[in-house]
This record gives sequence, structure tokens and C-alpha cells, in this order.
Amino acid sequence: MLDDARYAERFTDDRRALMGWGPERIEQELVRRGVAAELIEPALSRRSRDDELEAACGILAERFAALEDDRERNRAWQLLVRRGYEPELAYDAVRAHARAA
Repeated sequence: MLDDARYAERFTDDRRALMGWGPERIEQELVRRGVAAELIEPALSRRSRDDELEAACGILAERFAALEDDRERNRAWQLLVRRGYEPELAYDAVRAHARAA
């Protein structure tokens, strides 16, 4: 179990840093790989909502210079949701990125 817990933590850190995945996508992949549910939650909970929001905004900054219309805002939101961010957090990130640009 200890090795599985460490695996879950390292997998979570790697997917967040290297692939920009959000918690939902990471959780799905860990379940698919057979990691016990009680080990997934601690690995995912090491980052706060603010940390996740900052990461999502970083992804948007890399992909979109500005979000000029509804179509681009929708594309940005969909990108974040596909990467595993909660829809509400993705919406907040799109709004924050639009304000910052």
C-alpha cells in the first residue's frame, strides 16, 4: 500500500506538471490503473483550489493570447474541462484570463 500511495503522489505530480492535467482526469487515470480510491484522494488533495486555478490560468496563457469572443472563450473552457478541471473552475480560469489579457 505504501508503494501505491507513493505512486499515486508521483503520478499526480507528473501529470500536473508535464501534461497540465486537472484532478478529475488524474483521478480517472489512477482508477483505470488500479490504484485504490483511498490512496487517490490524499494525492489529489495536496493542492488547493487556488493552486488548480493558477495552473488552469497558466495553460490558458500558453494556448491563448487573448479570448476575444464567445467562440474562443468556449474553446478555452472546453480545453480545461477535457484536461480534467472542474467546469466551474474552468469557467473561473477563462474569466480570469480574459480580464488579464
